[in-house]
Amino acid sequence: MKTMQGPALFLAQFASDAAPFNEWASITRWAADCGFRGVQVPSWDRRLFDLDLAAESRDYCDAFRGVAVENGVAVTELSTHLQGQLVAVHPAYDEMFDGFADPAVRGDPAARRVWAVEQVRKAIVASRNLGLSAHATFSGALAWPYVYPWPQRPPGLVEAAFDELASRWRPLLDLAGEHGVDLCYEIHPGEDLHDGASFEMFLERVDHHPRAKILYDPSHFVLQALDHLAFIDVYHPRIGMFHVKDAELNPTGRQGVYGGFQPWVDRAGRFRSLGDGQVDFKGVFSKLAQYGFDGWAVVEWECALKHPEDGAREGAAFVADHIIRVTDRAFDDFAGAAVDAAANRRLLGLDR
Repeated sequence: MKTMQGPALFLAQFASDAAPFNEWASITRWAADCGFRGVQVPSWDRRLFDLDLAAESRDYCDAFRGVAVENGVAVTELSTHLQGQLVAVHPAYDEMFDGFADPAVRGDPAARRVWAVEQVRKAIVASRNLGLSAHATFSGALAWPYVYPWPQRPPGLVEAAFDELASRWRPLLDLAGEHGVDLCYEIHPGEDLHDGASFEMFLERVDHHPRAKILYDPSHFVLQALDHLAFIDVYHPRIGMFHVKDAELNPTGRQGVYGGFQPWVDRAGRFRSLGDGQVDFKGVFSKLAQYGFDGWAVVEWECALKHPEDGAREGAAFVADHIIRVTDRAFDDFAGAAVDAAANRRLLGLDR
C-alpha cells in the first residue's frame, strides 16, 4: 500500500482576468494559502502557462516549476481536456466546440483536429520537461450522439467509431510511452469513454496500451447511477489520476439522469462542493489506499450552489482529512511470533 499525495487543485475553474487568478505567481500563492500542496495546470490558459514554450524549453519549465515551489505548491499534472476533446468531434458539435480551438482553425474541422493533436503532443513533451509522469485529457467523441439507441443504431456504427477513435489516439499513446507519461482519460459523459464498458472497448483497440490510463472522478459516476466504489475494484490497475469532486442524483417524478434540459441548479443530478453530495469519499479514499494509488488527490471544484473560493478552501481541508496515511505494519503484529516450521507442522497434525 502507498499513501496518496495532496491536496491539490485543478486551476481551470479559477483562472480569470481578475487578480490573484490572472497570473502564475499570484494564483499559486493563493492556492497555497487555501491549504493546497499542488496544482493541476490547464495547458490552454496562456495567462498561466505557455504550452509552446514548455514543449521547447526545459529552462522555461524549470522556472515555471520553481515559481510554484517557491510559493508552496508542486505542479502535479498538465491538462489538455479542451484540446483532447477536439481530437474527435462529431459534426453535430462542430460549431459548439470550435470555441475550444485556436481562432485560426475555427470553421475547419480537419485543421482543428490537426491543431488539437499537435497540442496534445506538445503537452506530452512539456510533461516530460516538467518531470511529470501523468497527463489529464478527454478522449473526444464520435459515437456520443448515438448513446441512446433510438432509432436503433445501424450494425457496426459504434464499432467503426471506436476503431477511428483508437486510430487517432494510438500515435499519441506511443509518443507518451516514449516520454514516460501516462495519458489519463477522464471518464465523463459527453466523451465516448464515459464508463467502464466504453473504456474497455477503447482499450481493446489500442492493444491494452500501457500508457492508456483513467482519470477517476466519482462525481460522473453518481450522475450516471454507476457504482463508483465497484469501479475502483474493477479498474484500479488503470487508475492513474484522481479528481476529487462531489455530486448528487435525486430523481423525482419529473426528471432523472437526463435532467430534462434544465439548468444545473434545477437538475436531479448536479455537481456539489466536497461533502455536500452523495459520493462515498471514505470508501473512495479507503479503496484507493488499499490498491496503492500514490498519485495526487486533485480537487476539481464544480458546484451549482457554493462560491468557488469557499469550495476551494473547504475542499483543501476535506481532502487533507480524508487522505489515509497507510500503515507500515499489521495491526496484530504485537501478537505475532517468529516462524517455527516444526511448530507449524505439529499444529497441522502433519507429524502424527
